[in-house]
Amino acid sequence: MKSPNSSTAIASILLLLLLFSISSNSQLSSTFYDQICPNALSTIRTSIRQAVSQERRMAASLIRLHFHDCFVQGCDASILLDEAATTTSERTAAPNRGSARGYEVIDATKFEVEKICPGVVSCADILAVAARDASFAVGGPSWTVKLGRKDSTTANRALAESDLPGFRSSLEVLISQFANKGLSARDMVALSGSHTIGQAQCFTFSNRIYSNGSNIDAGFASTRRRKCPASGNSNLAPLDLVTPNSFDNNYFKNLIQKKGLLESDQVLFNGGSTDNIVSEYSKNPSSFKSDFASAMLKMGDIIDPQSSQNGVIRRICSALN
Repeated sequence: MKSPNSSTAIASILLLLLLFSISSNSQLSSTFYDQICPNALSTIRTSIRQAVSQERRMAASLIRLHFHDCFVQGCDASILLDEAATTTSERTAAPNRGSARGYEVIDATKFEVEKICPGVVSCADILAVAARDASFAVGGPSWTVKLGRKDSTTANRALAESDLPGFRSSLEVLISQFANKGLSARDMVALSGSHTIGQAQCFTFSNRIYSNGSNIDAGFASTRRRKCPASGNSNLAPLDLVTPNSFDNNYFKNLIQKKGLLESDQVLFNGGSTDNIVSEYSKNPSSFKSDFASAMLKMGDIIDPQSSQNGVIRRICSALN
């Protein structure tokens, strides 16, 4: 007769074998945690709902954090590694420094998940699910997240500097940067629609509102100048002035009225190849939400083979094991 200890040991070995067989498969699957951590998704959802209910802006921050993760080494939670973990932390790259936020929400969510399934659920997966749950919490679409990502053991600040879109990027640059990640121009426009929520710092749009350009509404520019000097500062303004806390298609209506806050927003509707997509989304919110969900799924599929092959399950998202 087997002792309780030997039964426990056998069960542990079987779980490890199951984890290895699943993790050896490079294909992501929506059912990845069904057997090995069945309450993972509900635990993440509870944590994200709580964070967004405390601060609506956090929804935009979590979606952006996932996006900035996936564009550098694939969706591997490399953006979560802090300066203490690696000297090449992506947190201090120009596109993230002082603007990327939500790290503490992911850390808190990971803490709750570790309580029920220690060492099983990756930070990269938590971030992907958090972005979905954040979208849904503010009226945006939901989608079935594919799971099974690994966490990287490295970060790449240089890649974050070069591969993440800038707030003054041209349409051609944006299309090229997204194409490099396997995403179409339509995906790019749909994903840009996440700017229907969230805020931007004055220095990212001061050049636009003081340019007296033909592609900005004069009244809109005047309103934005009230709290944003020409020299730029860190004062915040909503990316969507109309419904800043609701995930809707007003962002695209704003672009048609020349009321895009960032230069990289307005270039989507400025006589270029994406004008027709913006027009479609401005008239058809369901089309936008459907395409946004599809584009988020595609973005979530960006996996760097090396990061994945050498990946781990971090116990603390900001630190190496």
